[in-house]
Amino acid sequence: MIFSTININKDKPIYLQIKQHIIDGIKKGELKKDSKLPSTREVSKLLKISRNSVISAYEELESDGIIISKRGIGTFIAIENEAKCFPYNINYSSMTNDYSNNLKNLDIIKTELPNKKDFISFKSIAPESDLFNLDDFKRALLDAWTYENTNLLNYGYAKGYKPLIDYFLDYMIKKRVNIKNKDILITNGFTEAFDIIISSLTNKGDTIICEKPTHNTAIKIMKSYGLNVVQVDMDKDGLNLIELEKKLDKYNPKFGYLIPSYNNPTGIVTKSERRKGIYNLFKKFSVPIIEDGFNEELLYSSSPVEPIASLAGEGNGIIYIGSLSKILFPGLRIGWIFADEKLIDVLESVKRGKNIHSSFLDQSAFYYYLKNGSFSKYLKNVRKYYKDKYNLVVEMINKYIPYEYITGEGGLHIFVKLKNNINSRELLNLCYKDGVVFMPGDIFYEDNIDNNTFRIGFGRVNEKDIKNGIKIIGKNIKILSNKANVPKYKL
Repeated sequence: MIFSTININKDKPIYLQIKQHIIDGIKKGELKKDSKLPSTREVSKLLKISRNSVISAYEELESDGIIISKRGIGTFIAIENEAKCFPYNINYSSMTNDYSNNLKNLDIIKTELPNKKDFISFKSIAPESDLFNLDDFKRALLDAWTYENTNLLNYGYAKGYKPLIDYFLDYMIKKRVNIKNKDILITNGFTEAFDIIISSLTNKGDTIICEKPTHNTAIKIMKSYGLNVVQVDMDKDGLNLIELEKKLDKYNPKFGYLIPSYNNPTGIVTKSERRKGIYNLFKKFSVPIIEDGFNEELLYSSSPVEPIASLAGEGNGIIYIGSLSKILFPGLRIGWIFADEKLIDVLESVKRGKNIHSSFLDQSAFYYYLKNGSFSKYLKNVRKYYKDKYNLVVEMINKYIPYEYITGEGGLHIFVKLKNNINSRELLNLCYKDGVVFMPGDIFYEDNIDNNTFRIGFGRVNEKDIKNGIKIIGKNIKILSNKANVPKYKL
């Protein structure tokens, strides 16, 4: 109560002391506008003073417009305190560390040309959201709420939602992966999973061997922790084994990071025999592999190839990162780490230290969606849809783009290496003026030196825009080619 702190001084008029006490309360923020004051009778009784003194104070305050009396309701504060500010400024740019600076400098959302409304954008490799079977997901969400109720809105477990963990363990078994002495940690998609592993098991200056080219987000995370990224060339069957062995021997890496299915950005699917060769080389040098199980479900030309993790048996040399985000519901941000159970125990604590746990509501709804067979039904529908788009993109590239080679056997993207050393950055700048964007290939290389490749993501692009967009790319390649062939005369 506002008057519990007042000390009455008998040498000053009491009504003026009460008036000033209310004004001070407003200035201090203790009394806000529309706050109700106690009645004059209550104040006189509390302070053991004449009620007339309180009435006089209230009358002066009302005369000054500070309070207002409402008949039959009470007396209220009528003004808002003018807040006092005492600002000071810090130069935060001088305080940022190598970690934050690296992430900012490698943030392609900020450094690459932005997409604009009505542009034809081949930048994204996200799925088409119009294909999501939302009615099935709504039913799954209701199932989750029915069985779990308010538990879903409370704190969960860092390791993840147990039924979903069990589902993914069975999922790994179906991929012919031995799960003995293995466990799973649920994460917020691939990015958090990779960050947890790298932050937990590497030190600044360690070396990671990966494919050339590779996932830009992985490069960004590795560089943010000050790691040495060594890339190994690929051919149509996967990593070059001769080069891989030389670099394993030379650099003594801490890990290998591989995307054997639908390498991002090339779309290359490493063939079964090559996977065995890769696995045996890492085994020979006792180097663990982080396997990125990227888009394994979207192979168009044949049956999915079993992951490298299937070759490990009861061994623990493979850390597998799974995610269905590039196929379904990327907004849920659900992924998982499958690894040695003792390692998962450590990573669980790291996960708890970073963000306590992933959303249990999302995990539970996703589990019931997977459990009731909706995912299998969805896959059957989208495979043909994306395969038709894939075939259209290849057809249009063959028609309009002079290339040295194109790669991509499935998934939601195709990688193009241009003929005649056409610079993909210059090409992008021209296409941007025509309302077309794509991802230049240099962002997928550790040294950013490859300037004549680019990635076309087609998952969210309609057929009309695919045709028009690739025509525009082809038109601008001709412009660059003509410029390159202009005769040069000496003056």
